[in-house]
Amino acid sequence: MVSLSGGKDSTAMLLRLIEEKRPIDLILFCDTGLEFPQMYDHLKKLEKYIGRKITYLKAEHSFEYYFSEYMPKRKNPKLLQYAGNSWAGPRNRWCTGMLKTRVIRAYLKELKKEYDVIEYIGIAADEPKRIKENGCYPLVEWSMTEKDCLDYCYAKGFDWGGLYEIFHRVSCWCCPLQALSELRKLYVYFPDLWAQLRRWDDSTWRQFRADYSVRELEIRFAFETEWSASGKSIRSRAFYNALKQRIEESRVSA
Repeated sequence: MVSLSGGKDSTAMLLRLIEEKRPIDLILFCDTGLEFPQMYDHLKKLEKYIGRKITYLKAEHSFEYYFSEYMPKRKNPKLLQYAGNSWAGPRNRWCTGMLKTRVIRAYLKELKKEYDVIEYIGIAADEPKRIKENGCYPLVEWSMTEKDCLDYCYAKGFDWGGLYEIFHRVSCWCCPLQALSELRKLYVYFPDLWAQLRRWDDSTWRQFRADYSVRELEIRFAFETEWSASGKSIRSRAFYNALKQRIEESRVSA
């Protein structure tokens, strides 16, 4: 079984496994519903290229349901008044668990009742911290780094509509745990997705990030452009003091 995320590493792994005629009975993709539109185009192109179907898995409910309607068991009584999981945090990555990990585990559990399952996992050779014992990691076996994987895919004609020319990683576009640099690119290049991010943040009880709401990120990114245009450094204490004041002013006017 190939565990396919659709990104450069798992795609390179799948293509080379086929190239080397390694046994593949199942290609599994878990759809969170939060992929970039270009990713879904990539998966269709990949199916056509390899001449095989990808098996799509999906959670029982959508991200939006778990985000705004689902009522989990709350350990903190102060949170009992709120509906939905809201945004994930470093200590509670509920979306990964509910939309992906649990779905895949449940599927494999049923599969293992009938078969001995060998799962090909697309972790690159330069990601040693992610490698676990007893796993099957073809990219490690081939000493293929993340860069090697991307170059390999490009050579095969896969470019994800230019996503990797913009982002370092192309997983869930709305993740609040991604770097500010990645969010800045989302803001610039994908205004429609950013608008959805703002709507979700406006509708929920937990702020998008501990340091910024989505609207405050908009203020920051616009202020960065303004500050840089005047020849000033956005990495200075003066910038952060001025940004703090700008955000405070926006709260007062709101």
